[in-house]
Amino acid sequence: MTVPSQVRARLVGSEPVGAYHLLTLDAPAVAAGAGPGQFVAVAVGGPGSAMLLRRAFALYTADPATGLVQVVVAEHRPGTAWLVHSPVGTELDLVGPLGRPFPLPAAAGTAVLVAGGYGSAPMFDLARRLRERGSAVHLVLGAATGERLFGADEAPHVADTVTVTTDDGSTGRRGLVTDGLTALVEDTAADVLYACGPMAMLRAVGEIAAAYAVPCHVAVEEAMACGIGVCMTCVLPVIGADGRSRMVRSCTEGPVFEASRVRWKDVGTLPADVVGADAMGGHR
Repeated sequence: MTVPSQVRARLVGSEPVGAYHLLTLDAPAVAAGAGPGQFVAVAVGGPGSAMLLRRAFALYTADPATGLVQVVVAEHRPGTAWLVHSPVGTELDLVGPLGRPFPLPAAAGTAVLVAGGYGSAPMFDLARRLRERGSAVHLVLGAATGERLFGADEAPHVADTVTVTTDDGSTGRRGLVTDGLTALVEDTAADVLYACGPMAMLRAVGEIAAAYAVPCHVAVEEAMACGIGVCMTCVLPVIGADGRSRMVRSCTEGPVFEASRVRWKDVGTLPADVVGADAMGGHR
């Protein structure tokens, strides 16, 4: 896995895409060797800003040939607002690629990719890499509204089939992104599932995968303050290979995990049986 770099990345493109903003950055050291599911951490606010924490964004594209990377940003608070309104030419302090990417199967098969909102960003590069290895790819995109979908126009170019859902029915089928997933897993005889999006969606995808004994890899959306495993704000309970649970950092041990190993109902808590819970009892 590529060692992350801290670089000054020039913003070479910025455009609105539905409810989001697509930023293109010149960052050759980050683009080299980045994998789908990895992310970058960007400093916001400029050198004199009081906003000390970086903002983490999944990589949408990373092209070693051009040195360009792209991220999808949803404007929420002052940090992301500063970022999406930065003019082309702005130099950004960037660290990446960070985290563990989605694992690719050893042999060609059938993959179902499920994404919610701009959680679809890493799925396009993943879909391309799977198809390059001979796998069939079925992509499911969902969001609250059509405006909050990302990549619906691009999806047919990277997947064999595309299913689009919105909560309000403004685009595609009305309903949740997981509503038709059981039928799709059955109809395609899926060998593996991948998912990225809200935690509730990831839990539901993991439960469907478990019901059909299909491996499932999910990129979690825990809040990350540092992105490099120092601050411990993004921990969640995960079952290890030895069967014992530990609070692990989603920025370094993740953000991609096997869905079956995440203790979804305990996310956001400190379960009493995790390794070291007795020593951390005063911090629950």
